[in-house]
Amino acid sequence: MTSAKDADEPEFPLPRRFGRYVLFDHIGRGGMAEIYLARGTTQMGAARLAVVKLVLNRFANDPAFAQMLVTEAKLAARLSHANVVQTFDLGREEERLYIAMEYVEGFDLTQLLRKLAAKKIGLPAEYGFLVVTEMLRALDYAHRCTDDRGASLGIVHRDVSPSNVLISLEGEVKLCDFGIARAIDDLSELPEGALEGKAAYMSPEQAKGEKIDARADVFAATTILWEIMAGRRMYKSQPGRDVLELAKAGDVPPLPNRGLPNHERLQEILSKGLAADRDARYASAAALLAELEDYIAEARLLASPMRFAQFLTEQFEHELVAARREREQAALSVVSPEPVDVIPDLPSVEPPEPPPEPAAVSQRAPAPPPAEVAEVAASQPVVAPPREVAPAAWSKPPAPFQAPPGPEPGGGRGALIAGVVAVLLVLGVVAAMALK
Repeated sequence: MTSAKDADEPEFPLPRRFGRYVLFDHIGRGGMAEIYLARGTTQMGAARLAVVKLVLNRFANDPAFAQMLVTEAKLAARLSHANVVQTFDLGREEERLYIAMEYVEGFDLTQLLRKLAAKKIGLPAEYGFLVVTEMLRALDYAHRCTDDRGASLGIVHRDVSPSNVLISLEGEVKLCDFGIARAIDDLSELPEGALEGKAAYMSPEQAKGEKIDARADVFAATTILWEIMAGRRMYKSQPGRDVLELAKAGDVPPLPNRGLPNHERLQEILSKGLAADRDARYASAAALLAELEDYIAEARLLASPMRFAQFLTEQFEHELVAARREREQAALSVVSPEPVDVIPDLPSVEPPEPPPEPAAVSQRAPAPPPAEVAEVAASQPVVAPPREVAPAAWSKPPAPFQAPPGPEPGGGRGALIAGVVAVLLVLGVVAAMALK
């Protein structure tokens, strides 16, 4: 989840401890939750950033909603994909139901487009296509996901909208909030405010309250593509007809011609993805993705996440990252993490006896006793610095080579030489006689 939302005021002063999390930045308020950026601490003492959604009391106190949310959050936690935001925690703290999710340092798509508009910069078409194709990869994965026995989980996102498309400064595109919309839709009476801002991306069958399948997500994804390419909202309220009524009718306007290559082909793709009759629509996210990739290749509008990251970093890195880190540091100085149990030391393995050191090295100070060693080690960094060698070992040049000492002259060595000489003389005499 992102941290750069134009947020309302938080419901309580920050920073604030909330269970294992320290909430330090108010991201915003959705239809059913207050959203915070937090620093979490694991049982092992490791810390990481997370997005914590505190479900509003009017929903969390509804037993049916709470049970459905728990069920759907567990389902979403099974998803593991590069284009899906990971849900890793769900619980209740201080009588508040909450969900903790992976933090993505960047923007959601709505924020990105607004900030680019404020700078009078248009989103290049190739990056718009990149966002949509990566989003379709996430949907295709989720729609095909199975349980441990290979049976389809039947996952439908139900809330594919720009606020749930997250874009990191690394050029990553991730879809979040899988399953949460279903916790709302499956209630017999829809909670007040749950559909705010969502009707504009609903398929006709979803807007009418009919049973939906993966093709509803395809419609929503195609709507986002239409809006990125057009540079405006697809549905506009009309006198006597609000957005929900327009969504029920499925009255989709044609894409304005913005000079993109082969506009007619792009319009065909959009028309099929936005067909009011679901049977005339793309049957899957993979089918839409395949045709869209063919168009992108033919139009030479390919873009890489690396180039997208460079574009985002040049525009927003300072205002986003610097502000977030400043708030995080302020939080850490006010609220310290809770103490955690220390992992017991593993049994030590005795090293072999080292060989005796040269005199120059043995002049070092004696090693401290074990208790002092543990105390010093605890204050040192995990990666120890290079071992320092005593200066004496480096200051003396190596001594010249000397032959090992032997017996004194005249000893056994001299007798051996004399014997060899006598043998040589005898052999010489024998050879002379043979020649005669």
